[in-house]
Amino acid sequence: MKFAVITDIHGNAPALVAALNEIDKRNDIEHIYCLGDMIAIGPDTNAVLELLFSRDEISMVTGNHDEAVLAIIKGEPHPLSHPHVKEHHQWIAEGIDEKFIDKLDGLPRFIRKNISGRSVFFTHYHVDAKKMDAHISDDPYARIVQPILENMVGLFGPQNVDLICFGHHHPVHFFKGEHTTYLNPGSLGCAKNSVARYAVVTIEADDIQVDLLEAEYDNTGFLMSYEILNVPARDFILKAFHGDQLKGSE
Repeated sequence: MKFAVITDIHGNAPALVAALNEIDKRNDIEHIYCLGDMIAIGPDTNAVLELLFSRDEISMVTGNHDEAVLAIIKGEPHPLSHPHVKEHHQWIAEGIDEKFIDKLDGLPRFIRKNISGRSVFFTHYHVDAKKMDAHISDDPYARIVQPILENMVGLFGPQNVDLICFGHHHPVHFFKGEHTTYLNPGSLGCAKNSVARYAVVTIEADDIQVDLLEAEYDNTGFLMSYEILNVPARDFILKAFHGDQLKGSE
């Protein structure tokens, strides 16, 4: 079986369209797993959620940005660890279409599947079992660790799982341990160049094969929209998450 893994779209609709177009053209992908942070950072909240929720073959888990925005919508505490993006999250919350709120709020934090005889775990990032039901204001997601195999083993701990797919940390992670393969295809929507990253996983009885892929797209209009829409914290976002690409083209 072949399935695609996408994560950290972060409100970037043109990047999502580019990746989905490539996936659709293959005609061999049976399912798509989206691993959280669909919204925030980028301004295309409703376009991204419309694309995702309109397709039956996409399964999603929630991410820390999704949950922080929902907390604001529901009048619940915003995570103290995210003060630098609270104004931005408020802006996202004010613009989200109401039809997506219950759908977003109903997403799980993880999915476990048996695929072609292999156990697969999908999550945004590691959450300790004791914090699995904790509110986002309690910072349930683990601290980010540098992407090396040793850290992945320590982060997720001993699990009887063949493949762990996750996101949250935007660089690509792909490591094969003694018992478990760890895969983060990299942020689809946040990159320092005009590519949308994703992965295609092929699972057979005796093998797990991972192809790390990039869909090229024109991101000029998307980057310019930050100024046009007066997105809060746009200068920081464009520098930290998109490499100041517009300045580089001046």
